[in-house]
Amino acid sequence: MLLWVILLVLAPVSGQFVRTYKSIIFLQPPWTTVFRGERVNLTCKGFGFYSSQKTKWYYRHLGKEISRETQKNTLEVQESGEYRCQAQGSPLSSPVYLDFSSASLILQAPLSVFEGDSVVLRCRAKAEVTLKTTIYKNENVLAFLNKTTDFHISHASLKDNGAYRCTGYKETCCLVSSNTVKIQVQESFTRPVLRVSSFQPISGSPVTLTCETRLSLERSDVPLQFCFFRNDQMLGSGCSLSPKFQITAMWSKDSGFYWCKAATMCYNTTSNSLRSWIQVLIPASHPVLTLSPEKALNFEGTKVKLHCETQEDSLRTLYKFYHDGVPLRYKSVRCEKGASISFSLTTEHSGNYYCTADNGHGAKPSEAVSLSVTVPVSRPVLTLSSAEDLISEGAKLTLHCEAQRGSLPIVYQFHHEDASLGNRSAHSAGGVAISFSLTADHSGNYYCTANNGFGPQRSEAVSLSITVPVSRPILTLRVPRAQAVVGDLLELRCEALRGSPPIMYWFYHEDVTLGSSSVPSGGEASFNLSLTAEHSGNYSCEANNGLVAQHSDTISLSVIVPVSRPILTFRAPRAQAVVGDLLELHCEALRGSSPILYWFYHEDVTLGKISAPSGGGAYFNLSLTTEHSGIYSCEADNGLEAQRSEMVTLKVAVPVSRPVLTLRAPRAQVAVGDLLELHCEALRGSPLILYQFYHEDVTLGNSSALSGGAFFNLSLTAEHSGNYSCEADNGLGAQRSETVTLYLTGLTENRSGPVATGVTGGLLSLAGLAAGALLLYCWLSRKAGREPASDPCRSPSDLDSQEPTYHNVPAWEELQPVYSNVNPRGENVVYSEVRIIQEKKKHAVASNPRHLRNKGSRIIYSEVKVASTPASRCLFLASSAPHR
Repeated sequence: MLLWVILLVLAPVSGQFVRTYKSIIFLQPPWTTVFRGERVNLTCKGFGFYSSQKTKWYYRHLGKEISRETQKNTLEVQESGEYRCQAQGSPLSSPVYLDFSSASLILQAPLSVFEGDSVVLRCRAKAEVTLKTTIYKNENVLAFLNKTTDFHISHASLKDNGAYRCTGYKETCCLVSSNTVKIQVQESFTRPVLRVSSFQPISGSPVTLTCETRLSLERSDVPLQFCFFRNDQMLGSGCSLSPKFQITAMWSKDSGFYWCKAATMCYNTTSNSLRSWIQVLIPASHPVLTLSPEKALNFEGTKVKLHCETQEDSLRTLYKFYHDGVPLRYKSVRCEKGASISFSLTTEHSGNYYCTADNGHGAKPSEAVSLSVTVPVSRPVLTLSSAEDLISEGAKLTLHCEAQRGSLPIVYQFHHEDASLGNRSAHSAGGVAISFSLTADHSGNYYCTANNGFGPQRSEAVSLSITVPVSRPILTLRVPRAQAVVGDLLELRCEALRGSPPIMYWFYHEDVTLGSSSVPSGGEASFNLSLTAEHSGNYSCEANNGLVAQHSDTISLSVIVPVSRPILTFRAPRAQAVVGDLLELHCEALRGSSPILYWFYHEDVTLGKISAPSGGGAYFNLSLTTEHSGIYSCEADNGLEAQRSEMVTLKVAVPVSRPVLTLRAPRAQVAVGDLLELHCEALRGSPLILYQFYHEDVTLGNSSALSGGAFFNLSLTAEHSGNYSCEADNGLGAQRSETVTLYLTGLTENRSGPVATGVTGGLLSLAGLAAGALLLYCWLSRKAGREPASDPCRSPSDLDSQEPTYHNVPAWEELQPVYSNVNPRGENVVYSEVRIIQEKKKHAVASNPRHLRNKGSRIIYSEVKVASTPASRCLFLASSAPHR
């Protein structure tokens, strides 16, 4: 069966190939409504060239769609919804809606109903419904089925269209109605159409009749029979399976109305085509064309008559006249023989003429008749043309001469300044031409003549000027100095020494057009350019006078850019330049042609020079000393104009030296309640210096100073005895002083009493013992022959020749002790000493220990801190013992 369907699809069932059809779903059982819980098998049939293979199924319900694929073309379902399928090689099918009903009573009907089908409508009920069935059509009672469930429509037709339902009774209560089923009876095939190979066949020619129809997809396997009729008489031996009927020859008696009928094999369904008229035509005989007058001279202006006539009479004959295949006019003649046309001759009327006669059965042509019109030649026209756009030396020139009117043949002759160049004979329209290569001698006037035996005609003269192509131009560049510099005015001059004007000159920089200039009378052209750095590169020019463009040689131009003002920067290993650091001076001009020579200056004194061959900056290194502080600058020079940088100030920082701590009190023997002044000073170091004061490594306070050290005051208590030190820091590294020891004696009641006197006496006694021990050591050293280079037995207080004289306590209170670290004469010995300064004013303070030594101060206490040589060990702890 499937093979039969495929053959129907491929074969011209209705006289033409059937288009590709979509897939079709068949149901088993054939109902669209079943009870819930039952199953329906769906079968998908396609109409492609593929055998039954994979099939795609689509199910839609409540707005959701699910797709799946089966290996075969069947699918078993039991869910309500819309189903579609797609067989391989065929488009998607139409939707089929299945209802798996939960109702007590349902009416079942087939999916499709066609004309002539035997249709069953089945009313099914569940157990609780008693079937005393009534069938309704369009809400009208159609039949009472009693206990029968099926209603039959024996031969379906369009009158059976409508909405059907059935009713039954529930055992307990009431009447129950089923669902409504709509029946729409379809045609098994479309109404046939009669196709005829020719509706006006020539008598004796064959004609083919074709009955075209198209089967419904669901009925594609139903065979059809075809019958053909002329008027109401069947043609041939009867109906057949072929949709074609061949008439071998049609004669005039066969004219009439033709139609066809298509029917199913059992004649349940038939359909007739419309009637079509076929008229058998009888062709006319070949006509004869005559020309009159026959022997007159056919000059322009002569009136000529053309007559066309057939040998047979016809009620209606259409005549047409043709000149060289182009229709002139036509005339329809009734009840008379032939047709004629007349016209006055012109040169366009020369040529071949014929006519045709058509009485509705096909046009017949006559034999052709030739007509030649004699016309004297008109004045010819001479034109000059060349393969090149302009006439130039070496170009191929073509001279063309043509007379617009004149009978053929025509003899054309060409002339240059009255000298003949040759002649040509023309046997067809369009004139003649001659060609030759041009030289400078071909400049001048040209003309031509035309003659067809009635006298020559001369053309207008045409002047020819030979154009000389431009030679290769020469480009020159001119600048106001030997070397092109940014800002200069560059003049480009381009000149072709040979060539016909006008000449167009083009100027290029790196193949980019700068501009153009036209020189109408020849000569050179120029182009000015204000130079920038981007104008370095290759320049060329081009000359063109319309024949051929010529390009000059390329000239390179290097535009020097003056150096910009350079920028001087410092690069050091830290934020602050320090003595001993390696300082890098970097000088760079951001603009300027290389090479650039850089000069480095310190206070306008040249440090050195560095060359940068390829541009960029230059570097100069300095190992910093204190002398390197000051103003720096640099200079850049590339041979045009030197540029000096801004001045940059550099301050070289000096790390602080080890500070000296000096203690100052109002009396020689300090006591509780005295005001002690601590002075700390670093003799070397860049300001600002921060000084920190310590007592037993506990910070007492700090102070900053630009110069001269810093002071710290302390009101003494018993706890202030001990070691003092200070620290100096200017951000480049802190330095700590030597430790100074302060011995403090507290006073209970009266500072001038016996206690103060006893303390002072004890301190002086210790100083005397120390001095005696040191003198003994020096005497033993001299006796042993080991006397040092300098006299070690001298103390710093030996600068004074007089020894201090001390009196009682009231006089002693006028003395001020000064505590300091001493390094005598730069030797490798450091010791602490306390000097007594006797002044008139009680609160006068010396700010410099060296100054104190020079004003007659006396050492009252000394402690050696370092002794690295025998000579240094000879120093006294005290130079003299003070007297009370």
